Amino acid sequence: MQTDYSADDIAAATSLQFFTFIYVSITTFWTYDYVCSLHEEWRFLLDSHWTKVKGLYIVTRYLPFLLLATNMYLSFIPNETPSKCRVLDNICSGFGILSAVCSEGFFVLRTCALWNNNRILLAAVLVSVLTCVGVSIGITFTTTAPATYAISAIPGITGCYQSSTSLRIFIPFLLLSAFELGLMTLTLIRAIQHWRTTPSRLYVVLVKHNIFYYTCGFLFSVANIFTSLLLHYSYHAILHDFQFMILAILATRMHRHLWQMKRQTHGSDALMQVPMSDMSPAECTA
Repeated sequence: MQTDYSADDIAAATSLQFFTFIYVSITTFWTYDYVCSLHEEWRFLLDSHWTKVKGLYIVTRYLPFLLLATNMYLSFIPNETPSKCRVLDNICSGFGILSAVCSEGFFVLRTCALWNNNRILLAAVLVSVLTCVGVSIGITFTTTAPATYAISAIPGITGCYQSSTSLRIFIPFLLLSAFELGLMTLTLIRAIQHWRTTPSRLYVVLVKHNIFYYTCGFLFSVANIFTSLLLHYSYHAILHDFQFMILAILATRMHRHLWQMKRQTHGSDALMQVPMSDMSPAECTA
């Protein structure tokens, strides 16, 4: 029986153990957040009107459970084959992209609402979203398809990782950071234009939510760019799904907060002309 392992084997095994620890921590954090907000969750689900955005909320809120379950399965089930690892990794990538799109969808709608659903802006943002999603899907799946997957040579270490990775994997996060920076700029421009003339509490909260969300998303994207480029073994993907978890938590919590504020205003707020809590599309203006 082999008892001596190379430094590369030990480094790979250490990365897999660290990866598993991170996912257990993320799963614990997500479960804790869900349990703590369960009463708000069900009050929103039972009392709010059924709209397309409520459907978006449900997908955004519960899709991470599937993402975490798949990653936990990948991390703990032993004797994976490279083909099985590739399939599970592609499933995780698909869930991650869909989760990010849903989370961003809330704030795309919010940004467009700040601009009174201007048709030109709406078209530009839609084209940007479709371009980013299309390029991200293409790069993600064309990168993982030819990638070589490996398992640990040390018995008892579960999980697998890409033994050969492409530098192109950072591009989706680069596109996401540029997209969020653009939306943050649009929000700031609108806030500067109307800060004094729109004293609405909902308007102020909406702007603060947007800026905070975009800042978090931008910083996470930049961190993922560096980890994708500089780290090896399982470390290079250590923050990928963590970013999707945080964005989903922020998007759903901020949506519930805005819904609660709208209920408290009882129609007296100026922003009530734009039904932000349900995100029903208002009339577009040229």
